[in-house]
Order: sequence, then structure tokens, then C-alpha cells
Amino acid sequence: MIDKNEIKFSTKCIHVGNDIDKETGAIRRPITMANSYKLPYDASTLNWSDPNNVIYTRTTSANQLYLQERLAALEGAEDCVVLASGVAALAGVFFTFLDKDSHVICSNVSYIAVYRLLNEYFPKKYGIEATLVDTSNLNEIKRAIRPNTKLIHIETPGNPTTRVSDIEEIAKISKSIGALLSVDSTFASPFLQHPLSLGADLVVHSLTKYINGHGDAMGGAVIGRKELIDKIKAEAMVNVGGAISPFNAWLIMRGVVTLPLRMKQHSESALKIAQFLESYPAVKFVAYPGLKSHPQHEIAKKQMSMYSGVLSFGLKADVETHNKFVNSLKLVISAVSLGHDESLIVYTGPNDERNHFYPEEFKNGHLRFSVGLEDADDIINDLKQAFKKCGL
Repeated sequence: MIDKNEIKFSTKCIHVGNDIDKETGAIRRPITMANSYKLPYDASTLNWSDPNNVIYTRTTSANQLYLQERLAALEGAEDCVVLASGVAALAGVFFTFLDKDSHVICSNVSYIAVYRLLNEYFPKKYGIEATLVDTSNLNEIKRAIRPNTKLIHIETPGNPTTRVSDIEEIAKISKSIGALLSVDSTFASPFLQHPLSLGADLVVHSLTKYINGHGDAMGGAVIGRKELIDKIKAEAMVNVGGAISPFNAWLIMRGVVTLPLRMKQHSESALKIAQFLESYPAVKFVAYPGLKSHPQHEIAKKQMSMYSGVLSFGLKADVETHNKFVNSLKLVISAVSLGHDESLIVYTGPNDERNHFYPEEFKNGHLRFSVGLEDADDIINDLKQAFKKCGL
């Protein structure tokens, strides 16, 4: 039996959670698509909602358990819960740890579903108070604290601004007030950043993105101490129904194998492309943590090993020219999501509902660019020909 504490990250990506299939001898665990499992001789003593025992796939599945074991090992954590999507994982944290009349502090520019959950749905439905602040500014966090603050939730790097928040310093603040700190680390993946080792209580990933890495499966994960994860399993998975399908769990398990290799190339290519864009006359701004011009570059350098594959930029142009540029690209695909093998770009115009929270340079529209695994020079040439078509 492998001691997962004695092997390196890349080896964990391959071996933890995998084993020889006892029935066939296959060296990779198969997909178990059953929604129900055989009960023991005396089922009267079973906890029918036990999320750690395979009884019914709404409570857990074999493939989910394997994936949870692997992801917990990659973050150096006690436990993990895998859910149907990244939003299900985020909602699971909020649903489990925010009670009526409690208060949460959150990054003001974050994934759109988080913005809606905390700015609209939870306050209206449950009386939960939310304060959205620039979490890269520690003073803003401190000023937002209330006696009923139960949770601080940050995205770092943030979506789509790539804003970086200092996990270690924010963890000190959360501990001083007895609040939990959850970190959405999707942009970084476990290969580039370890929030738990910096003091966070929970780390959240949209598995749909870099951890799966192939653009063909959806999932989300929350990772941390067993006592916290058990609560999420009971409340947000078993009794709300957010369980992942066995097939998606199997696909993501497969995707994790190449995570270290992919993240290195994503990061190296993104830095090269960001440097090209920053030097191009028609580009108004580039936001990428790996650039020295990034406002939180030093913090990113402190808490990340590389800078991931997502950058944002804007053109010295109007809305129509931004759209023409996107539609002139040949290799880069205009589509949402990120972390795929192919490069993806999405244009967000000035009418975005979060626009008032964006940094000033983003407010007239911006392009979020997820750099894929293509050769960086091919992507740069694609950008050049699109600029030329637009007269930029």
C-alpha cells in the first residue's frame, strides 16, 4: 500500500485513489455506473444517508470516493467532497456554514454565480448579510468585519480580473475573529497553490476547469478538515442532491493524471502571450499575475509556484471592434469556461452586472483569455492576424 504522504505531487496524481480491479485485474479502476449497491445481510443498522458508504449514488458512488481520495491528497487535506459542479461546491459551502442572520465577506469581483448567491439569493431568502470588497486590500476586509461574520470567501486569482488576494494574511484575520476562510483556487489548481497550507479552512475547485482539463466533464470539490467536509456532505450533497455522476468522476480522475504537465505548459505559454500583448500598441491593458506590472505580482510570487493560464486584456477600441477581433481568431475559440486543452476567449462588454466592482481599466469591456496547450507562437500568430484584420 502506497503511503501518500511520502510521494511527490505528480506521483499522487497518478496513484492515489487508483488500485487493481479485483474482478478483472485491470490496472485502472473502472466506471461503476450503478445507482444502487447491494446491502449487507442486516441492513437495519445502516445509516441510509452515510456519504462515506456506497449504498445509493445520491449519497456517494465508488468513483466519487476514489476521486475524493486523490484530491484530498493533492491539497494535503484530511478529506474532500466532490459535487456535480463548481457552483454546487460553492453553494454547498455557503448553504452549510451560513445561518440566518450571519454575515459573509466575499471578493467583490468573483464568479457570476457567487455574486448572485451572496448579493441576491441568500440575503433575500435567508436574511444572510453579505459584504463584497476588494479582498486584495486587507484594510477593506478588516473594515467589513461585523460581530456576526462567520465566513470570509475569496477567489485568488480572481475571475476575471486575475486579482490576487494574500491567503496567509487573510487567514490571520479570519482566525482572529473566529470565522472560516474558504478559497476558490480554481484558476491556480492544486499544482500551483496550496491555500490550506497558508491557513485557509476550505479550498474550492471547479473541477470542470484545470483539474479535468479536457473540456468534457463537470464537477466541483471542497477540500479541508474532516469535521467541516462531513457537514458539507450531509447538508449540501446528501440532502440537497448535488452528487456528481460516476462517469464525470471517472473522467475527472483521468484528467488529474496530466495536471502537472498541463499546468506547466499553460503557465509558460500564458506568460509569453501576456508579454506579447503588453507590448502590442493596440492593447489597452493586460492583467496577468506573472507580469511585473500586475498590482499583486509580489503576492502571487509568494503564494504561487507559477501563474496559471488565464489572463484578461482590453483593446483601445469600441465594443464592435472587440467583437470583430474575437470573431477573427482562427485557433482561439470564442467560448466560456477555461482550463481546456484548446485556447478559449470570451468578451464581456460594459453592461456586465458586476461592472461597478471592476477595476477601472475593465469597465469599458474586457477579454478573458484561457490559454490552452497549443504552441504559444501559433497562438501569438493567431492574435496578430486578428489584430491585422481589425486594423489594430
